[in-house]
Parts: sequence; C-alpha cells; structure tokens
Amino acid sequence: MTKPQDADPTARRKDAHLDLCLRPEVEPEGARTLLDEVHLIHNALPELAEPELDLSARFLGKPLRAPLLILGMTGGTPRGGELNRALAAIAERLGVAFGLGSQRAMLERPSARDTYSVREVAPTVPVLGNIGIAQAIALGPGRVRDLMESIGADGLALHLNAAQEMAQPEGDRDFRGALEAIARLADVLGPKLVVKETGCGISPATCARLVERGVSCVDLSGAGGTSWVSVEILRGGRPGAQPFATWGIPTAAAVLGARRRVGGAPTLIASGGIRDGLQAAKALALGADLVGVALPALRAHEDGGSEGAQASLMAIVDGLRMALLLTGCRTPAQLRDVPRVMGPDLARWLEVL
Repeated sequence: MTKPQDADPTARRKDAHLDLCLRPEVEPEGARTLLDEVHLIHNALPELAEPELDLSARFLGKPLRAPLLILGMTGGTPRGGELNRALAAIAERLGVAFGLGSQRAMLERPSARDTYSVREVAPTVPVLGNIGIAQAIALGPGRVRDLMESIGADGLALHLNAAQEMAQPEGDRDFRGALEAIARLADVLGPKLVVKETGCGISPATCARLVERGVSCVDLSGAGGTSWVSVEILRGGRPGAQPFATWGIPTAAAVLGARRRVGGAPTLIASGGIRDGLQAAKALALGADLVGVALPALRAHEDGGSEGAQASLMAIVDGLRMALLLTGCRTPAQLRDVPRVMGPDLARWLEVL
C-alpha cells in the first residue's frame, strides 16, 4: 500500500536529496573553499597544556562545549525523522548545536511534524528550525514564529537558495521582497533569527544589508562544499544549470570579507566545505564565531550509523583542539590574533569583496 508521503513531491524530493548527497558528484571538481590558502603560523612554544584549552561558546543564549553546529539537512519523511533524531542526540551528547532541515514539508503535511521533533533527545542544546525565504514571505512573520515554536526550537534558520531554486525544474523563480520580509521577521524573532545561504556564500555587502535590517546572526555558507546546484542537476535539473555547479563565493573569502565589513557585532557562522578541525580553526581565525558541518555527518551516519557520525564530529572537535594548542591559543576567539599567510586566489577575492 502506498504511504501518503510517497505521493508527496516535497517528501520524495527530501529523500532523493539524501541519496544524492552520498554521491561524489555533489562536491564538483574545481569548487574550492580557499581554506587551503589560509596558513596559521605554528607556535613551537605554546606554553599551554591541553587541559587548559577552553572550546566553549554560546549560541542562541545557550552554552556549547565547542563552537560547532550540525547544519539542517532533512525532515518531512520517516527517514528524515530518524536522521534528525540520531544527529540531535549526538549534538546533545557532544554539547553542540543542531539544525533541522526545511520545515516546508511540515507546512504542506502537518502530520510530518514528528519528523522535526527532537527535543526528547536534545533537551538542552540549541535547536534551529528552518524555512525558505519564499515560504517565509508567503507565511508572514507571525506564522513563521509559530512554525519555530511548534517544535520547541530555540531559533530559526531562514535559508536563501536562489541558485538551487533556479536549478530545479519546479523551483521558485520570484525572489522579490526578500530583504523587507527578512527585516519584518527580524523585528519579530530578534536574536532567534539566523539568515543562511545554502552553499553559494553571502557577500560582505549583502551581509551588511542584512545586519542593517536587524539580523544578528548570519550563516555565510560559502562555496566549496556541497553544491546544491549539482544535487539538482543529478535530480534532473534545468538544462542551463550545469555551468553553475561551482557557482558562489568561497567560504574563506565570504567569512573574512564579511567580518571586515560588518565588524564584531553580528554572530557569523562559517559553513560550506568544512571537513576537519584544522579547516574549522582557519574559519574561526578568519572571523567566524561558529562553524557548521553537514555532509561529513550525513555520510558518516550512512556508513557507520550513530557511532560513525559521532566519531566524525568528535574528530572535528579534536582537530580544532590540536589547532588551538599548536598556535598557542587557549580559546577559539584567540585564533583571530594568530599570524597567517594567505594565498593569491584568496587575496584576489578579497580585493573585489
């Protein structure tokens, strides 16, 4: 017998996205975060003992044991719900933040709410709801807040994904009114609002426009990791999408450019192609407050279940711990003062940004 979600196009797309993200093509050749062009200077006399290191951070008013966010990936199907609960439970054990995938499926099918309900397994860590800008415009700020609160989330990730939508045959094509809708939502949600890209990056100028409209947390989600244009191409995207597989602002350029432009006030999350603790340290050194990861956790969970996913995330935290000690830093914030060498491609990006 066909289950109701099997006939739902959003639900089918959600599960297809999970399958496609396991394929190597979603990280297209030629896409770079440019974190490989950031070199932190080694400190041979760190004058630190590892137990002195303090990786703690705060996000959405709650403490974290490390500045890490497991990014929103899925929801809306039984498979998505199982993954959400598994990764949220890991976030709780590790003391890091957890994000849910787009709640669009929940809007279209209220019975899907359970696939986004993770408070039972993650009662204390920050949890982010998620909705796209097109849905937020249609709903209005009050209903978006209700959507967030209905699952007990601490905040809401509002995702901007114009490139992905343009690559989808059935995607949105009208992006007018987004900035003012974000401003209205910022008035209602305040510091609970996180505006994020989905792998194409946010330029310093756009980041500044968001901050001017009251946004206090931005996930820059740069290019160099999962390409959602490539995911949609694999799913049968529109014919003109292929040249845009590597489209976007590299993660390193997005982070450093944004921090230089907006100063120290907004919380910046670095995501997009961060695969290990050293890359996380480089992103923090460039000005990020937190780092976000998705694909490594998804693939590790597929290969090794919850134990594999937890091990992959612990390895990122462990690598960050090593980077701190080897640069003589007791806290992640001190990484910003570490001397660094930057390569020519990153320097060229920063000249334009």
